[in-house]
Amino acid sequence: MRQLPVLTALGLMLALGLAGPARAADPVPADPASADPVVRGAYVFAAGGCAACHTAPGADAKPLAGGRALKTPFGTFYTPNITPDPDTGIGKWSEDDFRRAMRQGVSPQGDDYYPAFPYTSFTGITDRDLDDLWAYLRSVQPVHQANQPHELGWPFSWRSLLPGWRLLNFTEGPPLVAVGQSSEWYRGAYLVRVLGHCGECHTPRDLLGGLNWYSPFSGNPQAPDGDGKIPNITPDPKHGIGEWSDKDIAYYLETGGMPDGDFAGGAMVEVIKNDTSKLTDGDRQAIATYLKSLTPLPGR
Repeated sequence: MRQLPVLTALGLMLALGLAGPARAADPVPADPASADPVVRGAYVFAAGGCAACHTAPGADAKPLAGGRALKTPFGTFYTPNITPDPDTGIGKWSEDDFRRAMRQGVSPQGDDYYPAFPYTSFTGITDRDLDDLWAYLRSVQPVHQANQPHELGWPFSWRSLLPGWRLLNFTEGPPLVAVGQSSEWYRGAYLVRVLGHCGECHTPRDLLGGLNWYSPFSGNPQAPDGDGKIPNITPDPKHGIGEWSDKDIAYYLETGGMPDGDFAGGAMVEVIKNDTSKLTDGDRQAIATYLKSLTPLPGR
């Protein structure tokens, strides 16, 4: 594996928050091989990218208490509190409530969630991962912090329109995948398409915010926070990562270092810090295997 110059590596560590104590929500280590559901759930939590979305930016923000602003063409969504606080978080939820939210995008009150919550990807999560994730979330420190209402313009503030959106854009259950692939490929497909929900950012969307699966992972002209664009991660040699080796991809997911000596920027800094750097080497390799198998598509 390539070695970064000392000063450059130190700069990257500081950028990713790896050189000092992290403001983590994890009360336990993350281990995918553990028999303890909480410990294994901590790994599922990292692979699912939960920390970045459900923790507001800033040194004083409380982990998983929500309040992060997600700016979109339809308005600004604010992520909810997912700590086990009984009044402002998910402390009164049952496990069935949690399952329905993750797999169907429906709240305990029976309301459809806006697809800013990526239930369209999480719907394919396995039973065991869902059980362990629930166990982990029940173990974190409760935080009493009320959720902030979304700021959406007309007509997107009308939840009555969501069933129509779901009819066009949502299919419950695991995504269809090719047959006859290796176990590593299937693991990579699951991490990319379900747990990591990479397509939610890296796949372009239509005018109604639905994912355009005719051009999967070909990039998005605008990042969710409005800052820059989301890159193409198909193996296209000109617009995507076609010139990257499997090792290049795995190394990037671990450290943020790119083959050309540049480093991750924007939202990927948090993704690498909180999520992909915590994966096992085998899981990062599985992601690389799957991404390299995609159909090369022109860039965005």
